[in-house]
Amino acid sequence: QVQLVESGGGLVQPGGSLRLSCTTSGGILTISTMTWYRQAPGKERELVARLTSRGHTDYEDSVKGRFTISGDIAENTMYLQMSTLKPEDTAVYYCHFRIWGGYEYWGQGTQVTVSS
Repeated sequence: QVQLVESGGGLVQPGGSLRLSCTTSGGILTISTMTWYRQAPGKERELVARLTSRGHTDYEDSVKGRFTISGDIAENTMYLQMSTLKPEDTAVYYCHFRIWGGYEYWGQGTQVTVSS
């Protein structure tokens, strides 16, 4: 079966950068939207950035100007370039693909920790 595989998380100092990656394993999906979510301890999961098959992007307000989502929907790959990281960016980051027809896939999560 198709699964989403994430990588790129780690420990970084405030002001640093990380690049997260997400791709399918086991097949190719017909994707309508590709999204990064994150969940910090004690908080609700929130949308970080989204890329649609029409080329539109959407960002959570606190990451605008610092994070950039990119990817290739046809190849089932996406990235999140994170710059000027802040301690409040610390969370588990999850990739999410929604295919045409409404079925959804989630990655396993990758930990991002921003601390001095």
